[in-house]
Amino acid sequence: MYSESSQDEQSTETAGISKAVTGIKGLDEILMGGLPAGSLTLINGGPGTGKTILGSEFIYRGAIESEPGIILSFEEKAESLKNNALTLGWDFRKLEKENKLSIIQARIDPQAVLSGKFDFSGLLAIIDSEAARINAKRILIDGQDVILRLLDDLVKERNELQSFKNWLDDNQITTVITIKKYSGDFNRYEFLDYLCDCVIQLDQRVHNQIATRRLRVLKCRGSDFGRNEYPFAIYLNGVQIIPVTTASLQHNGLGESVSSGIEKLDELLAGGYRRNSCNLISGTSGTGKTTLVCSFVSSICQKGEKALYIDFEESQKAVVMGMRSPGINLQDHINNGLLKFHPVMPEALGVEEHLVRVFHLIEEFNPGFLVVDAISACRRMGDKHAAFDYILRLINYCKQRGITTLLTNLADNEREGREITGIDLSSVIDTVILLRNVEFQGRLNRLLLILKSRARAHSSQCHLFKITDNGIKIGGVYSGAESRG
Repeated sequence: MYSESSQDEQSTETAGISKAVTGIKGLDEILMGGLPAGSLTLINGGPGTGKTILGSEFIYRGAIESEPGIILSFEEKAESLKNNALTLGWDFRKLEKENKLSIIQARIDPQAVLSGKFDFSGLLAIIDSEAARINAKRILIDGQDVILRLLDDLVKERNELQSFKNWLDDNQITTVITIKKYSGDFNRYEFLDYLCDCVIQLDQRVHNQIATRRLRVLKCRGSDFGRNEYPFAIYLNGVQIIPVTTASLQHNGLGESVSSGIEKLDELLAGGYRRNSCNLISGTSGTGKTTLVCSFVSSICQKGEKALYIDFEESQKAVVMGMRSPGINLQDHINNGLLKFHPVMPEALGVEEHLVRVFHLIEEFNPGFLVVDAISACRRMGDKHAAFDYILRLINYCKQRGITTLLTNLADNEREGREITGIDLSSVIDTVILLRNVEFQGRLNRLLLILKSRARAHSSQCHLFKITDNGIKIGGVYSGAESRG
């Protein structure tokens, strides 16, 4: 599910364990309610994995729901934190004025640390004073490894952290600390894994030149939690996580018929497409896939319904101009706000970022119909598994919202007769229409065959069709001999 966790109550109880709701999309679902309230949580990961943003969002979501918070930063300046937060729509300055947030920029004298004159008592006194002033319920200590590295003594590090943990236990303030973790440095802060009640590990990997951030909960004391790795993205207003394994099959069944925009095709489909269905149009290049899809899009927009068109191969302008030849006017529907294009290169983003952006568009635009042209291009998001992951999760999300989907697939002549989607998704497709070009007696004939249409007594014969200057015209049954080039 892609919905922000309910914040009607910022503190919840799961199996007797009090939880602090993070308010971060998907994270509360993974944590079965939130972080352990009044406890210490560790977020570790390498540079650029999102540690500061994840911790800051925990503070921000609490502050706007009347749980004031403190950010103690060992690395970033306070002004830098505030400016960076604004890029995500978080107004830290406003929260400070309302006494819902306090940002402390820790200035540590390295000489005092090296001489052995430094301990955490001074910082704890500052935190204690600010916590009392704003009645803080949450604390983020960002970049604690900076001071630990200055101590350069494992015994001192553990003693100082234990004293800090004791203070937290006495004050029962839900606290998150962030630590950088480098390769070859894996066990340096291993003791923190045992000291903290919850440990969240972030990383960033590059596969086929596409970077993906991932989150994994290593432990959450006293509570169940999702144990898998979860890809996530940072987009618009914060961290966006769409847990793959928690997606449930709770969508409704197929709905009423909706016209394909072509009368003869409706007849062959025994009524047209079904609402809340997933439909695939597959064929080699030049068989008319996009024209068939756009005929449907134009038809439903003429009835005042909205459609979102995701295009992985052409720009909006190219599609609109290309459809003028067969007499399909898409520009009017765009101007009327009934049709929205989302053209994007598949390799520009990872699966998670593609999904997050599309889900945001769907929530914002609220279409009843969605087109993906073409799913074969999704392999360029990384590999076949990435394409499968993207399309399957998109289909499930659309079905949960009652959105009818139309997909196109660029088929390969050499793969004819094999799995029809090219990414092993045939079982979740409700209707499959195959388009082919066949040469016969010196002419190229376009053929249409309905391979399947779930719960429908559809035609099982090949029909000729033409793309005219007035749309697609489907003719009679094809009976000529085939010549395959």
